[in-house]
Amino acid sequence: MTALTMVRQFGEVLLAIAIAPLFSGWIAQCRAWLQSRAAPPLTQPYRMLRKLFQKDVALATNASALFRMTPYILFGTMVLAAAIIPSIATDLPFARVADAIALIGLFATARVFLSLAAMDIGTAFGSMGARRDMMIGFLAEPALLMVLFNAFLLSGSTALPNVVEASTAHPFLMDPSLLFAAVAFLMVLLAENARIPIDNPATHLELTMIHEAMALEYSARHLALVEWASDLKLFNYACIGFALFLPWGIATHGADGALALGLAVAVLLAKLTVAGAALALIESLSAKLRIFRAPEYLAMAFLLAVLGLLVHLLLGA
Repeated sequence: MTALTMVRQFGEVLLAIAIAPLFSGWIAQCRAWLQSRAAPPLTQPYRMLRKLFQKDVALATNASALFRMTPYILFGTMVLAAAIIPSIATDLPFARVADAIALIGLFATARVFLSLAAMDIGTAFGSMGARRDMMIGFLAEPALLMVLFNAFLLSGSTALPNVVEASTAHPFLMDPSLLFAAVAFLMVLLAENARIPIDNPATHLELTMIHEAMALEYSARHLALVEWASDLKLFNYACIGFALFLPWGIATHGADGALALGLAVAVLLAKLTVAGAALALIESLSAKLRIFRAPEYLAMAFLLAVLGLLVHLLLGA
């Protein structure tokens, strides 16, 4: 492990932390434009975070240590996930240590702690949101695993850097199974990040919200960390999608130093711009599903991912 690789590693993490709120702000802007509304400033998420960090924390009298620690655990797990995902380069120490299955474990850890914290205070809305989120996670994680297995079979490795390098080695080779996996991944991304059609991040209607219900009791810096972790999770999922299906532009092992990294950052920003506009378009054209229809939605994502595996196995045979 050289000093240059460590600089790359920490640079990638700092970049993820810095532009994750910007990605959420871009999606909010695109949604407003598509719906003919006045768009909020692109820097609105940063303003909200700064305002929350300046406020005093208000805690419930029966809040336990778990409730206080959860925002820091959420933010820490999302930062660690950003260190594992090769968003701009594959020659990263942390990315080589943990594979994509461990990455799903990090997301599951964050979900468990947030659900426990939501139930810790004992409010009806927090418990309701926790139960709904656990149901969605229980159904979304197998679908995400099936999506990853499609890429694992093609690359022969469970490490995302190896998946990226295998894809970039054959840039014009497109396996039909990846088309099914890409659709399934998009469905999982929307469900796991509390987006339409599963949840609406812009609403505070008590009977329909999921993520917002679990964060109702948080305030000030705790709420800022929860929201920042949510932005990082969306950014991480987008980068997982880029690594699996659009790996072009990511600096692979042995690439030319600063020039390759600068190009990789520019390509990443371009991908995020297009992905944010696409997500906003999907959310503007979709209607929120009833919560009882969420299992059907995620079952469809699982079936599409399994169908991708079957197509790959049949073509390989």
